[in-house]
Amino acid sequence: MARASRMSVLKRKRESEKAEKAARKREERDVEKEFGKPKEKETGEASQDDLEAYGLFQPEEEEEEED
Repeated sequence: MARASRMSVLKRKRESEKAEKAARKREERDVEKEFGKPKEKETGEASQDDLEAYGLFQPEEEEEEED
């Protein structure tokens, strides 16, 4: 019997992981099509809501006008 080299085992592992990732993406796209809610692309910038959620920015409170 031929002995499998370590490199071929790693290659098969990488290929299977790549195939699984592609299958997950296809499934996500199918779900998005079904429910009609497209996934927003990430810009890498934090929104106002993100900053408030992390406590880095306090929301501006409306000033009450004095009569």
